Amino acid sequence: MPIIDIRYPEGRLDKVAKASLAGKLTDALIRMEGGANTPRGRAFAWVLFTEMAEDDFWVGGRTDHEFVSAPGAFFVRVLIPEGYMNAAHKTEVHAWVTQAIMDVTAREARDVGASVLVVIEEVKEGNWGAGGATISLDSIADAVGLSKDGPRFQWSRAYFEAKSRSYALAGFPPDVGGLPPSSEKARAA
Repeated sequence: MPIIDIRYPEGRLDKVAKASLAGKLTDALIRMEGGANTPRGRAFAWVLFTEMAEDDFWVGGRTDHEFVSAPGAFFVRVLIPEGYMNAAHKTEVHAWVTQAIMDVTAREARDVGASVLVVIEEVKEGNWGAGGATISLDSIADAVGLSKDGPRFQWSRAYFEAKSRSYALAGFPPDVGGLPPSSEKARAA
């Protein structure tokens, strides 16, 4: 379910560069999904481009690129399901996205890539939806054709088990949300 939303000043990417970057970022999304290179895995891999007018993209209080290093200013939001990545995996994603932009723009200068800002946002469990239905982290592996026995899903399970225990200790009602159905069932038992 990850989505990449990339914003950049006008004229920075032409159609060819955008197509190349979309391909590289889609590959990064597939790796983020644990290698879900399946038709359903690819259907979940969205890359959105937003070209912004020069006077709508300010860095350091200026629009003249005084504080921008190569390859230029890029703001990238990566939306992922909550509890899906540990710190090491997030670091990989920062590197993959930055490298994809560097590869496509083929720029070289001091502080290379320093103006490529990548923000990973975790979407709280229960807030993803498609086709008019809520999509749980529990269902993503099934949807994209990946096993739930690997280290990624073991880590996610441990994360949500801890969150479930925390909710229970705080006295939250069992249906408060923010937990995958498997964690809610385990907590209710």
